[in-house]
Amino acid sequence: MRKGQLLKTAALSSLLFAGTAAANVKTVPGEFIVKLKDSKSFMKSLKALGVKHLRNVDVAFGNYAVVKSLGNKSSFETLSVLNSNENIEYAEPNFVYSIVKPIEELTLDSMIKPAYPDSEYKYTPNDPKFGQLWGLKNTGDNEPGGSTGVAGADVNAVKAWGLTTGSRDVTIAVIDTGIDYNHPDLKDNMWTNTAELNGTAGVDDDGNGFVDDVYGYDFANNDGDPLDGHSHGTHCAGTIGAVHNNGLGVAGVMKDVRIMGIKFLTDSGSGTTEHAIKAIDYATKMNVDLMSNSWGGGGRSQALEDAIQRAADAGIVFTAAAGNSSTNNDSRPHYPSNYDVKNVVSVAALTAQNDLASFSCYGRSTVHIAAPGHKILSTVKNNDYKVYSGTSMATPHVSGVVGLLIAQEGRMDLESFRERLLATSVPVGALRGKTINGGRIDAYNLLTDSRPARNEPKPGDWVKVQLPSSWESAHPYANNATESKEFSVAGAKFIRLKVKKYEFENNYDYLQVANGSRQTVEKVSGSGVEYTSDYVEGDTMIVTFKSDRSINKWGFVIEEVEVQY
Repeated sequence: MRKGQLLKTAALSSLLFAGTAAANVKTVPGEFIVKLKDSKSFMKSLKALGVKHLRNVDVAFGNYAVVKSLGNKSSFETLSVLNSNENIEYAEPNFVYSIVKPIEELTLDSMIKPAYPDSEYKYTPNDPKFGQLWGLKNTGDNEPGGSTGVAGADVNAVKAWGLTTGSRDVTIAVIDTGIDYNHPDLKDNMWTNTAELNGTAGVDDDGNGFVDDVYGYDFANNDGDPLDGHSHGTHCAGTIGAVHNNGLGVAGVMKDVRIMGIKFLTDSGSGTTEHAIKAIDYATKMNVDLMSNSWGGGGRSQALEDAIQRAADAGIVFTAAAGNSSTNNDSRPHYPSNYDVKNVVSVAALTAQNDLASFSCYGRSTVHIAAPGHKILSTVKNNDYKVYSGTSMATPHVSGVVGLLIAQEGRMDLESFRERLLATSVPVGALRGKTINGGRIDAYNLLTDSRPARNEPKPGDWVKVQLPSSWESAHPYANNATESKEFSVAGAKFIRLKVKKYEFENNYDYLQVANGSRQTVEKVSGSGVEYTSDYVEGDTMIVTFKSDRSINKWGFVIEEVEVQY
């Protein structure tokens, strides 16, 4: 083997397991997914590789197999051997993903009947529980549980329905624990495969390679029945497209839609990379318009990214929950929401009080948008309704709103779509520095391409300004240090700090970034390299380094700032 290949193999294996350890993710013990270059030669080399072939993975975007390690080799050793084989493009653990678990369940209060302006009555569904769907219409007093909210802090669905309520030509795949397709508030909006519905049981009537896939498919159990035994997927489906005006319960963001049930998470709420890529591949093959994904937690998988990329190549939007661990996805990635693929929309959760939910993950560079995700009422299995909280609940709000846009304008160029999604969002102060543009999704703005004024920098307009001389601490820095620098750039409208390298006692020693009035916008602690701070408005930024009297670490180096004029 060439030296370069050896280095590449070692680096890949190290990266996979470093990421796995850091994120504390789970894998199927001893199982690996391999993408093959040459199947026949690979099968002949199994003994030498020390693995057993378990099964092939039937997807359209590559030749994959699942293997199991034999003997006493560690997973790291097995990965290194597999990735060094000339017949294998790459190998990785078979990760375990799970629902982005709801934070709470509430017993429903008596129905709240908010007053709506007369102009909106004709668009307001008559469903008896609609009054508690603050995510669609926040009156300030209709959050389940009775807390006071902020009127108007919602997805602006009622106003948007004056333009479109959706279309039966739009298909949204809910990739999750399945859907209770018999639920009376969902069954009329379920996608149905008419060839299988009217065909012969046990026969692939439409010739798509899947038998009896009437409402979708179950990859967790490898059959054509994606019935939800958990409720998570059903809850997500109800937010997207619960039937309007049937007098039963709730209403979805979309009145008219076809919802496809794709189950890859078991009734306990977990599933593998193998089943996830099959699920995404099926949705791509069936040419859905959008995939809604309220799950995650596995390590970074190239196979999963490849599946999502194939969906992107087909023009399919992929919404994904940002996660519920209250952590920064910029520094601690959450997958699949962190994949840098142009169809991925990562979603954080907002409360009825227009705040970032305490559980929600965030990321100034990795989370695109926020939506209602706290105390959300929706459908669950067995014809019931419950209130859940989580980015899992925020994601279907975004899926439904995007579905309205597709109903109105058809599929769009994905990069143009994502730019429009962000630009039409409503600025929210609590999201400043927490998402890419600090905004809450707004259906009416998105449909009309209305762009709220933003006194904020444009992502692509930053200009680097080299400092006359670098500013750095002693290495290591001293106890009880306090040192400030003022950076001023004439004519600048915004300034942000570039930290070449930093290493501080986490949460105790830090760089404090403030504007010219000394209002703090961020504290940088822990460690990192090539870090970009939040921005300050104006031509002046004041940065202060502070340390306590205990642990002294390496310190920091700053060589440049970035500005916009």
